[in-house]
Amino acid sequence: MKSFLLVLVALFASSDALTSSFVPRSQSLTSVPKSSSSLSMKIFDWKRRQADESAINDLDNFEFTEYNLRPAPGSKHRRKRKGRGIAAGQGATCGFGMRGQKSRSGRSVRPGFEGGQQPLYRRLPKFVGKPLGPGHKRKIYNIIKLDELNDVAPGSTCNFESLFEAKAISKAKYGIHKIVTGRNEFTAKDITVQAHAFTKSAREAIEGAGGKCEILKPSTGAVIEA
Repeated sequence: MKSFLLVLVALFASSDALTSSFVPRSQSLTSVPKSSSSLSMKIFDWKRRQADESAINDLDNFEFTEYNLRPAPGSKHRRKRKGRGIAAGQGATCGFGMRGQKSRSGRSVRPGFEGGQQPLYRRLPKFVGKPLGPGHKRKIYNIIKLDELNDVAPGSTCNFESLFEAKAISKAKYGIHKIVTGRNEFTAKDITVQAHAFTKSAREAIEGAGGKCEILKPSTGAVIEA
């Protein structure tokens, strides 16, 4: 009987010790101090962390120019070499799968194709104007600049043929010519210029210097009477 009572006393003592040392999990978590690290970068930004950007961050003494601009370290990746083995990550099917239209070689569908539904370029409204797509044409001129006419003698008439013979301009790819303003100053005086088209500024410069502008007919090359 005495031994049984001794066992009960020991059990009660051990249970009191356990209850006195027990700490709830929530209290133990709240007691842990928070980390003081201010690092918020992603794991794969190690090249940016290791790079020395102290000069760039010095806003008082550093000035960005076209010579010191460069991409951030780690932002430029080398191209993926597909089809160079399974270990490369893009081997075998190169990420396009094994079956289907998009896994075949060459372009899968033409540009603008949307699987058979009405494509975007047909859903949008059509505006009045002069489009430059298939079935439409535009005039492409050979450009003659005003500063190429500076060597023309006063009172004479010049056109593409006379300027080409004088080696003021080179040969042209197109058969119709347009007079435009150049980078250098126009110094010719009292000349008659024959071309298929003139820009507004070029016409004002020629007429302001006492000259005259004559428009040629594209088919025959004859002067169109004003």
